[in-house]
Amino acid sequence: MSTLRTALTELVGIEHPIVQTGMGWVSGPRLTAATSNAGGLGILASATMTYPELEAAVAKTKSLTDKPFGVNMRADASDAGERIDLLIREKVKVASFALAPKKELIAKLKDHGIVVIPSIGAAKHAVKVASWGADAVIVQGGEGGGHTGPVATTLLLPSVLDAVDIPVVAAGGFFDGRGLAAALSYGAAGIAMGTRFLLTSDSAVPDSVKQQYLSRGLQDTTVSLKVDGMPHRVLNTDLVNSLEKSSYAKGLLAAARNATKFKSMTGMKWSTIVKDGLAMKKASDRTWQQIIMAANTPMLLKAGLVEGNTAAGVLASGQVVGMLDDLPSCQELIDRIVAEAVERIDALSALRDQGRPAA
Repeated sequence: MSTLRTALTELVGIEHPIVQTGMGWVSGPRLTAATSNAGGLGILASATMTYPELEAAVAKTKSLTDKPFGVNMRADASDAGERIDLLIREKVKVASFALAPKKELIAKLKDHGIVVIPSIGAAKHAVKVASWGADAVIVQGGEGGGHTGPVATTLLLPSVLDAVDIPVVAAGGFFDGRGLAAALSYGAAGIAMGTRFLLTSDSAVPDSVKQQYLSRGLQDTTVSLKVDGMPHRVLNTDLVNSLEKSSYAKGLLAAARNATKFKSMTGMKWSTIVKDGLAMKKASDRTWQQIIMAANTPMLLKAGLVEGNTAAGVLASGQVVGMLDDLPSCQELIDRIVAEAVERIDALSALRDQGRPAA
């Protein structure tokens, strides 16, 4: 099979320039290892894991694959230092972050040979983390699922590529080889996908929930501020429609209840939750209302994506859901995407050759 060598494949030591994003409750050891075994970069999602759960998940992933994989973390978590020490001790290849880690944290990871790849939503953020020593960035356009921004990938990606000289991985709206070829033509070093990997046979999301995704069209997602106070792209469901019509006071009350549930589930102390909230406030531009509402996210996603209770949970999704109609394995998916990308690139080369005078 053909391969596509890029700055990302060289940096991380993977076969194909395809990344499976760290999705809370979705990106566990099984999906992460399956992606890495297929030649891509699988990323464990640790924000919804306790430290012991992350420790077990890293060990499990290492038992399932000997290929490079990553762990996605919250740089503002109260135990971020312990988690980083775990990655160093276990020789995890990649550390990815939803919020930009501090310069000192990046330096510590790099000193121990760990590749640092933050996710960013604007060119100015890419410039900042690049100046701090980040090895690459993932840039997600507004088409992406979960927390997302207002600018489409087709505009955000070139703006970031023009701003930095480190490898840029494109996310938001990618699902096939045409998208990979397009991203590479922009100058990206690869693509990252969430919803497409959620909808694989290797994903642990309940089959009944996967079928709900597969039945949706391109217009069936909403960017809601009522889930956790931040722009969050999710599938349209009765619950989401109800949240959109609800008052902020009702949302804050629900967030308080969900914080209690999260505390019970994780065994976290209230002091730790408050400390995490203070750290989140310091590391971002969120209001206190948004910080409180953030407690909604893990529990609402768990209800939908783990328990299959879509009446009580939300389903994060990119707009790309309307283009998907199958559940391939990660191996089948990555092989198909790379083959399609090579075909498109070859076709474009043929167009260039047609314009040359005959020898």
